[in-house]
Amino acid sequence: MLTGAELLAKVKELGDASKSELVRECGYVSAKKDGSERLNFTAFYEALLEAKGMSLGSGGGKAGGKGGRKLSYVATVQFNGNLLVGKAYTAQLGLQPGDEFEIKLGRKQIKLIPAGSVEED
Repeated sequence: MLTGAELLAKVKELGDASKSELVRECGYVSAKKDGSERLNFTAFYEALLEAKGMSLGSGGGKAGGKGGRKLSYVATVQFNGNLLVGKAYTAQLGLQPGDEFEIKLGRKQIKLIPAGSVEED
């Protein structure tokens, strides 16, 4: 799959080609289970926007980007008893998959303390 300047050059080179042909020629094609091809238009257009210096903000793990819902800082216990802390919160703290926390239970509260750190009061 072409990206950056190579992608822009190829799109310019192909000029009046159809959208499907642009996507195919730039390498944004994958194979379906039945062996037929699937054109990845979304990936193509996201790469094209990025090559032109624009970002949709979906990739870099940045929380609180422009648009979307505002963080409420309220969590609700789900039907199965799980308490979900959303991606926007973990991204805002710079947390990565695999980061570990110690769970401290208090009176009607839960504290998550990064493993290996000292708890602050």
